[in-house]
Amino acid sequence: MTDDVRYAANEDKTMPAVCYALYLLAFATGITAIIGLIIAYSQRSSAGPTMESHYTFLIRTFWIGLVLMIAGGVLFGVGALLAVILIGFPIMGVAWLIMGGAAIWYGVRCVVGLVFLSRGEAYPRPYAVIA
Repeated sequence: MTDDVRYAANEDKTMPAVCYALYLLAFATGITAIIGLIIAYSQRSSAGPTMESHYTFLIRTFWIGLVLMIAGGVLFGVGALLAVILIGFPIMGVAWLIMGGAAIWYGVRCVVGLVFLSRGEAYPRPYAVIA
């Protein structure tokens, strides 16, 4: 067991921190999360077990967030088409709630991941959907 602790202390936390920063910067730019995803995919195979959990967590955060945003966008598009007959406005409201909730979920996951990373700990449940 002590080998794992020593190994985790020697793992480089720089690249996962860069990925988290790029993910959070995506709120302003929209494109940097893709760069973070590429880094996470390229670094995951060579990382130790602690940082590998962070890379897995980052990759899942990107894809689940993308699916939620696409679902919200499609729903918004359907609502916009149906707005002609006034039924689309509530649908567009639900779409905004989905996309807003997804953005909050994405941000919270990134901040929680950064907290675990700053402590030098593996992310405890990288396959969980909720932070």
